[in-house]
Amino acid sequence: MSLFATVAVADDVPTGLRYPIGVAVSAQSDVYVADRKLPGIWKITAGKPTVYFQASKKFRTPLNAIRCIAVDQAGRVIAGDSATRDVYRIDDQGKATSLAGGQIGIPTAIAIGKDGEIFVADLDRQQICSLPSDGTRQPKVIAKVPAPRGLAVIPDGGLLVLSSTNPQGQILEVSLDGKVSVKGATSFGMPHKIVRMDDGTLFVTDNYQRCVWKVPSGGMPEKWVTGAPLDRPVGLCRMGDQLLVTDPHLKTVFTVGVASGKVSVFSGGLAQEN
Repeated sequence: MSLFATVAVADDVPTGLRYPIGVAVSAQSDVYVADRKLPGIWKITAGKPTVYFQASKKFRTPLNAIRCIAVDQAGRVIAGDSATRDVYRIDDQGKATSLAGGQIGIPTAIAIGKDGEIFVADLDRQQICSLPSDGTRQPKVIAKVPAPRGLAVIPDGGLLVLSSTNPQGQILEVSLDGKVSVKGATSFGMPHKIVRMDDGTLFVTDNYQRCVWKVPSGGMPEKWVTGAPLDRPVGLCRMGDQLLVTDPHLKTVFTVGVASGKVSVFSGGLAQEN
């Protein structure tokens, strides 16, 4: 079930982030950014972005409409694309291999299980799917969830799912046998991504509320980081004792200290202005 796509030649030479909507970090601390308007993927080294995968600007080609990104335990980049309704593994030679055979609707989030299993939130079909890292079978539906936008793996192997519309609670827990339970929180405006820390604390980016929420384990959501320099945060991932947050409107990736809440520019538009 493999499809190969070579790196496309862009009409102009990309020089910086254009619309970063997702971010992921490898175990080796390599940072990758999904950019909807590149379109494609950046790799950031010492704060400087270089094109890791340049997708074609032709619709219905791999990663023309990239939506989400993750990195597996082996350091391989996994990305979801709504243009081809697929999930791809991208290698360092610039090849994108189909893992889902075009059987995903709109992939909005990807999480990697301990055994390398890939979990995908499908906004179009309102469901959570799993697929093997080698793409040897079609996606398996785990559970139906309204408007899933964010995913995080929890210690027992299950998933936390962030829903943008569920009236009973926007943070849901999904077991691998398909049981769905509400964990709470209905305060979010337009939540996009969720990160779980080792102590159970959750962080959520909210585009409409223009903030990053903090949800202590067993506690209530609180607006943790809000206002400048953030504008409309979307992408989110953990990098050690920091969070990486993408703001597509500012064309910037920020770091946020988990202990301090201090926001700093990591890469992108604001870094270029300073």
